Amino acid sequence: MLSCGIVGLPTVGKTTLFNLLTGARVQKSQFFSGRTDANVGIARVPDSRIDLLSRLFNPKKTTYAQMEVTDLPGLVRGSSQGQGVGNAFLDGVRQVDALVQVVRAFQNEDVLHVEESIDPVRDMETINFELLMADLDFVDKRITRIRQGKKITPEQAKELPILEKCMAHLEQEQPFSTLELTQEEQESLQNYTFLTDKPMLVVVNLDENQFAEREYPGRQALIDKAAAKGLPVVELCVQIEEEISQLDAEDRELFFEELGISEPAINRVMRVAYETLGLISFFTVGADEVRAWTIKQGANAKSAAGEIHSDLERGFIRAEVIKYADLAALGSEVKVKEAGKAGLEGKEYVVQDGDIMHIRFNV
Repeated sequence: MLSCGIVGLPTVGKTTLFNLLTGARVQKSQFFSGRTDANVGIARVPDSRIDLLSRLFNPKKTTYAQMEVTDLPGLVRGSSQGQGVGNAFLDGVRQVDALVQVVRAFQNEDVLHVEESIDPVRDMETINFELLMADLDFVDKRITRIRQGKKITPEQAKELPILEKCMAHLEQEQPFSTLELTQEEQESLQNYTFLTDKPMLVVVNLDENQFAEREYPGRQALIDKAAAKGLPVVELCVQIEEEISQLDAEDRELFFEELGISEPAINRVMRVAYETLGLISFFTVGADEVRAWTIKQGANAKSAAGEIHSDLERGFIRAEVIKYADLAALGSEVKVKEAGKAGLEGKEYVVQDGDIMHIRFNV
């Protein structure tokens, strides 16, 4: 299961967001406590397509796509050099596949900010800078180790100019994700983990007034800087999300109507995190279970079958594929087949997001 880590400065709402995403009840702290442990939970990836399929098939069980979520210790300026809980923070970042960076825009005099002022752009850049400095420190140490070694192996001699290329790029304060490498260069570095190579999205935590007005100090600058780095941005108010989570279904709908929204913003956070990782879902349906399966975009039918069970991949013959849009429009698999819209695909078929698949196999 792929994972995302929630990162940010202390007192920005990371643990509250973690609780909302996972349904956990981890204790929140108003002030920086210096904790070094990470909270880990499982979050469901909301998908209205699963909801519709469940209504159509009325299965005994409905299973959404899932993602592991880790609430990492709060970062402070200097974390890349071990300041605060820097080492624990960086170790945690290395373990996850993607990052959800929480920055604070909300005003609350009772919740102190570690920098003593509210500036979401500064905070976003602080986090990005600490990740970049950690990468720079890693590359510098690796280069030094190779150069000072008693003997440079052929592999190290091949690796050294690539590391120097990485160093020059990072020194320009450019993340590793924007560095163009050949396939051969990528293979030379495949055993290394670069923090600035991890997919990331930015979550801006607003107060109620900011959320209602869709405005906060530094908003456009933050959006522009995030866009320049290819970082998607989701704006939400954790306080409102907490209130929504405690309402029953009927009251929730009224709440949405009053706020002019269609769903909790945390749903969007999970979907964007899913997309940021380059993931898609295909579905299996039936009376026993309607289920979303997670695969990397570009995966073929045979490897997708392996996500269900290794026997299906080993004995793969064909995949019967129905497009979700066709099933949603026509209302049943029978009608889709009668309309000639169901297809049989071979092992190299590239699975599309929303495909409904029945695997034919023989072992």
